Amino acid sequence: MNVERILHHFPLDPASRQVRLALGEKRLPFTDNPVRYWERPKELSQLNPSGMVPVLVEKTDRGTLVLCEARAILDHLEETVVEPALLGRNAAERAEARRLLQWFDRKFEYEAGGFILHEKMEKRLLGLGAPELANLRQGREGLKNHLWYIDQLLAEREWLAGKRLSLADFAAAAHLSVIDYFGDVPWGDFASVKTWYMKLKSRPAFRPLLMDRWPGLTPAKHYDDLDF
Repeated sequence: MNVERILHHFPLDPASRQVRLALGEKRLPFTDNPVRYWERPKELSQLNPSGMVPVLVEKTDRGTLVLCEARAILDHLEETVVEPALLGRNAAERAEARRLLQWFDRKFEYEAGGFILHEKMEKRLLGLGAPELANLRQGREGLKNHLWYIDQLLAEREWLAGKRLSLADFAAAAHLSVIDYFGDVPWGDFASVKTWYMKLKSRPAFRPLLMDRWPGLTPAKHYDDLDF
């Protein structure tokens, strides 16, 4: 069955990046539609009443399916495109991948990414003034704690959820990659995490993310360097 996919997303949004990585890993072509979601465009609100990205629209000869936000999209892709399996090959792997998806989308976002990206990115996009140093310090301290946790996982596993690449790796990489865009990841203090991230950066699915640029937001010099 022929499927036409349109992804409405913001390039520097971690949730949008998770979906882009999954689509790329599953080799599913899609039309890219970057959205200024903070301006509440009418088209986006009509697709998703929450006004949030990402939104994936699938069109087939049977009709149109609108999938709103990352978890719904990722679950749909796993159900409908079974290979490669990105949640795991058995129940234990899938449970661990789901646990880590929650970890990065909630705990990491709350303790680290939310602080850094609000000060470094959202304030610039919304014209809210200079970053508050206290919030940046809190976010960076939280980031170090989470990098330490990732380091502990990688000491026992090849990938975050086990022996195989999974959506857990894409969730972590999506969050870290946006922070890395602004040069705030202390890679030098976490060698094994850096090696893991370099493996992900080298995957074909990751390459479009490395080409992302947004007006007024300049990436760190090493951002698109595979051997940084």
